[in-house]
Amino acid sequence: MNSGGSSFWTSGSIPLIEPEFLSSIISAASDIALVVAADQRILSVLLNREDATYGDLSHWEGQLMSEVLTSESVPKFLTAHAAFVKGGQSRRQLELNHSEDENWEFPIRYTFHAFGKEGAVLMLGRDLRPIAETQQQLVHAQLALEKGYEARREYDARYRVLLSHTRDAVAFVAVRDGRVKDLNEPAATLLGTPRDSLAGGLFSQAFKDRASGELIESLMNASMADKNGSVVVQARQGRREIRITPSVFRAAGERIMICRMEMESVTQALDSQMALNLGALFRDGSDAIVFADGKGEIASANDAFLDLVDAAHVSDVKGRSLGDFLSRGQIDLSMLIDNSRRSGQMRIYSTKLVNDYGSRLSAEISATFINDGAVPVIAFVIRDASRVEAVRTSGSASADDSSRNVMELVGSATLKEIVSETTDVVEKMCIETAVNLTRNNRVAAAEMLGLSRQSLYVKLRKYGLLSKDKDD
Repeated sequence: MNSGGSSFWTSGSIPLIEPEFLSSIISAASDIALVVAADQRILSVLLNREDATYGDLSHWEGQLMSEVLTSESVPKFLTAHAAFVKGGQSRRQLELNHSEDENWEFPIRYTFHAFGKEGAVLMLGRDLRPIAETQQQLVHAQLALEKGYEARREYDARYRVLLSHTRDAVAFVAVRDGRVKDLNEPAATLLGTPRDSLAGGLFSQAFKDRASGELIESLMNASMADKNGSVVVQARQGRREIRITPSVFRAAGERIMICRMEMESVTQALDSQMALNLGALFRDGSDAIVFADGKGEIASANDAFLDLVDAAHVSDVKGRSLGDFLSRGQIDLSMLIDNSRRSGQMRIYSTKLVNDYGSRLSAEISATFINDGAVPVIAFVIRDASRVEAVRTSGSASADDSSRNVMELVGSATLKEIVSETTDVVEKMCIETAVNLTRNNRVAAAEMLGLSRQSLYVKLRKYGLLSKDKDD
């Protein structure tokens, strides 16, 4: 024992404590105290007088400790008691469960102390029931939290599924700052803006000539004025007239506005008729029409395209890259996508369609980049050019002598010389076109022309196009 520098406790000056005082001191210093003999028999039981929950345990005196302990606590006590009696190392604290009347169990944390010269042991115990009850309360609280968390996840899953499967365009807007809390895909499509860019942003940014505060105030007035009150606004993308029907509710102390959006009836009727016409054109048109995503993966195709590539069903081409059906594969597809993205459309692109059986078919393709919906798409119109025998050539502003009109050569040169001259003209125009389409990508241009990279450099040098590229 640490005496703190005082010799009072070690000098033998402590007076002997009378038995009646000793028992009261021991009972006050612990919740329960047991004096156990060397043969593990209980000699005395002292209870804290301030705690009457134990009742009368005087009948324990004379019994073995194993008779008042639960089965799992008996080995723990025997080991600790034997170690302490032998003077060896023993646990400073030992938790034991007592059993009373086979219906009541209570945990006690004991410390062992030498008591007398006959091997008796004084066991001072602290009641662990308050700690056990606190732990039990914590367990119940944790279970309640987990149950509430699971319920919240369930409600969140229902909300997500409902929001994604409803056909109505719906957006949730915070009244305080006018920002979009959440919205579904039909709402993003109607507004013509990707969902990710709308979520978290100001709701007013999706509409033309609308300030955030003014729009929220108009919607609030509409929600309070009438049950079906609405506000008509114009979308920034597509210039559609949209009617917003708001409804305000409170969640977690914050006012949220649920906005149901739809197009005005006249515009909606016109758009519906146009949709019917476009659907009929797509279904029954003579030209092949393909809609693909930004990477060229086919999303839908009409029967005319299936006829060109000899496909039995649309499922045979859906999900595949359009480059799989072009003679130069990814090179052709990159030219179409890059040029349509850059300028919005590409009017004419000549290539060959190749089906899964190796058949080739000359075709002319026009591409249009469409960015009105939530996800950009590219529309390809493909026309069969196999029966067209006329050769289309574009005019050239070059002042080179090799671009003279073929008719002017007749009579002034032999046929062999005329053929050689016109061959050079056509070859130069083809090389210039390929270099322009590939944006000066020599590797892609060589692949497009069916030449080796070295041969392309030779011809570029021959026609003076290398220096022209440097000047550009």
